[in-house]
Amino acid sequence: MKYVLTISLLSIFSSMKIKQKIDLLIYNATVYTVDSNFSKAEAIAVDKGKIIAVGSSKDLQDQYDATENIDAKGNAIFPGLMDAHSHFLDFGLGLNQADLVGTTSWNDVIERVKKFAAAHKDGWIVGNGWDQNDWPDEIFPNNEKLNELFPDRPVILSRVDGHAAIANKKALELSGVKAGDELHGGVVEVVNGHLTGILIDNATGLVYSKVPRATEAQLTDALLDAEKKCFAVGLTTVSDCGLDYTYALLIGSLQKSNQLKMRMYIMLSDSKRDYDFIFANGKIKTDRLNVRAMKLFADGALGSRGACLLQPYADKPGWSGFLLSSSEHFDSMANLILQHGLQMCTHAIGDSADRMMLKIYAKYLKGKNDQRWRIEHAQVINKDDFHYFGDYNIIPSVQPTHATSDMYWAGDRLGKDRLKYAYANNDLKNENGWIPLGTDFPVEDISPIKTFYAAVFRKDAKGWPEGGFQMENALSREDAIRGMTIWAAKANFEEHEKGSLEKGKFADFVLLDTDLMKADEKDILSTKVLMTFVNGEKVFQRN
Repeated sequence: MKYVLTISLLSIFSSMKIKQKIDLLIYNATVYTVDSNFSKAEAIAVDKGKIIAVGSSKDLQDQYDATENIDAKGNAIFPGLMDAHSHFLDFGLGLNQADLVGTTSWNDVIERVKKFAAAHKDGWIVGNGWDQNDWPDEIFPNNEKLNELFPDRPVILSRVDGHAAIANKKALELSGVKAGDELHGGVVEVVNGHLTGILIDNATGLVYSKVPRATEAQLTDALLDAEKKCFAVGLTTVSDCGLDYTYALLIGSLQKSNQLKMRMYIMLSDSKRDYDFIFANGKIKTDRLNVRAMKLFADGALGSRGACLLQPYADKPGWSGFLLSSSEHFDSMANLILQHGLQMCTHAIGDSADRMMLKIYAKYLKGKNDQRWRIEHAQVINKDDFHYFGDYNIIPSVQPTHATSDMYWAGDRLGKDRLKYAYANNDLKNENGWIPLGTDFPVEDISPIKTFYAAVFRKDAKGWPEGGFQMENALSREDAIRGMTIWAAKANFEEHEKGSLEKGKFADFVLLDTDLMKADEKDILSTKVLMTFVNGEKVFQRN
């Protein structure tokens, strides 16, 4: 009898499942894995920063004993959202500058600058975000009022795209800028023999080079401020496009000490010191930092008429914009970048700049390849040039909200025929079958929800235009999500470690109160991020 009882007890114990102890289980969710089938699940099991299982709530609850259990209450989970093109550090620094975004006139700018100057009584006055295209007269201002208000303090205020700025007389004097100055790839505006203060593209650097460089403490605060705001909108990885290598090293040290938790893909700037550094030291790759790309600028922006066009601007006869460096420079850099196995990422907006860069890329890529060289923005493409993207596996890295910001005036700049081939996100996606999406923040709002809305519905945050802007180039909901997750990861050579919710990948994901795949259009922009996770750690929770 005792023997039978022992056998029975052993049989009972052997049939009992011993649950595996893990760090986190989130269940009762609608989980969009964004795997190759865009499959759905209900729960995610996480341990030591990695996803160890995705499946049904019952199966995972039966299998795992988690230190933390979270009931998602039916809400939607997506992979951590990624911004494929941003200026993360500049965004953070800008939070402590005069905010000129959304100004409705030059007088509005002046009033904001006055308030900022009253609260910051010493040193340079630096601001950013004005856009003359949002004002009634849509023309560049002049610096007369700035000269009157601030005769002894230097002032420089950047246009929203960063490709133009206005400086007062004091700033121009300190920088040695004079009427008649000429430089390659830039314009110092002069009217009736006098400096207006308007500086376009390379000319802005003449003044910004004199602005005191931020201290390490200021840079650290800026990075942490930017991170906080990005986590709150569901971003878990950002690509910072065009940084000095010393900033990349600071970011790496802050990540190593766990002060900075944002994952970052950094493109170094097109400067000798940055080439020298990466050629000598090679790529940098950790779980949170990836430095393997160089960022070049072919031309300026459409809004400030610095984008280089094949034919003159429709609203400025005889003017076609300009290149910011010679074609020989881009060619030689392409050669060196390829030799060192790095990724080449080039800002190109106008159809002339795009054509030049596509031909240079083709020269060195020589057909199908996996170098993943990128054209950043690819805003205006000649109809005869789209094929380069597919023929040479060139990645078009686009920002859907650029289309919905520019659509009010882009037709004035380009004319009807060229506009048809501008902001052509779906046509570009079809060349390779995939496309990474970003915002270019702080040029645009940091919100990836607005990116999704602009990509799918081709409308701005006001819901205009009613039928959408050039809807033939809208993306499907699935493709818009892929563009902010797995395709953004692929553009960074990181698709095997992030971008989808699959076993073995980083536990980066976001819990939303709105199911972007099912919600009505009217509900999309009111979407709230409930929680953001990086490496299985909750880095944001809405109160």
